[in-house]
Amino acid sequence: MTSDAAPAQPYGTPEVPRVAVRGEARLEVDPEIARIGISVSARGTDRRTALEDLTRRNNAVLDLIKSYGDPVEKLETGAFSITPELTRHGRGERIRAYHGRVHITAELNDFTALGELTTRLADLDLTRVDGPWWALRPDSPAHGQARRQAVLEAVQRAREYAEALGARLAALLELADLGAENAAPVAMAAQGGAFRAMAYGAAEDAGAPPLDLEPQRQTVYAQVNARFTMTPPQL
Repeated sequence: MTSDAAPAQPYGTPEVPRVAVRGEARLEVDPEIARIGISVSARGTDRRTALEDLTRRNNAVLDLIKSYGDPVEKLETGAFSITPELTRHGRGERIRAYHGRVHITAELNDFTALGELTTRLADLDLTRVDGPWWALRPDSPAHGQARRQAVLEAVQRAREYAEALGARLAALLELADLGAENAAPVAMAAQGGAFRAMAYGAAEDAGAPPLDLEPQRQTVYAQVNARFTMTPPQL
C-alpha cells in the first residue's frame, strides 16, 4: 500500500529552512519566605525529668512562634529523641543522665518579625536557632516571568538569525521546556546561612534587640528550545 504523503524533513528544505535556538532567562528577585530551624534541648538525671523539661521548653517555643500570627505561614515539629548518657562504673556501665531534643521548623513571610523572633528564640534556655534559609514559593510569579522572558529571547534570537540571511520567520514548529523552575530545591531553597545562634541560658536584661536581617536575593532560571521555519534566505 502506497501513500502520497511527502516524507518528513526533520532538517528543513531549501524552500522551507528551519532555525533552532535556545532562549534563556536569569532573574534576581527578592525572597518571599524564610525558614528557620529550632532545636530545643533538655537534660535530666532521670528520664521523666528530662522529658518534662523538654515538654515545657518545647511548649514555650511553640507558643512564642504562634504568637506572631499571620507572619508564620508554617510550623512543623520534626525529629524527637530522648537519649541516655552512659558512663563507666567499675566493670560495667550506668546511665548518668538523659538528653532530650526536639526539632522545629518555622516558615515566615515577614522578615521584620523574623529578626525579632530569632532573637527571642535564641534567648530561651537550651534553644538553638539555625537559618534563615530564604526562598520563593513554588507558585511565585517570578517563575512565570522568567519563562516568558526566555520565550521572548528565543524568538528574538531566531529573528536575528533569519534577518542575517535576508529572511524572516514564518512559523513556530516546537517549543521545549528545559527546566524553567528555580534551580534550588524549595524545601530549604537557596542556602542563605545569614544567622546562626545557640543559647544556653536566658539573658538577664529585658531582651536582646531584634536582628536586622538582610534577605538574600533569589536567582530564577528558565530555558527553552525553539524551532522555527523561515522564508528562503537571500544568499
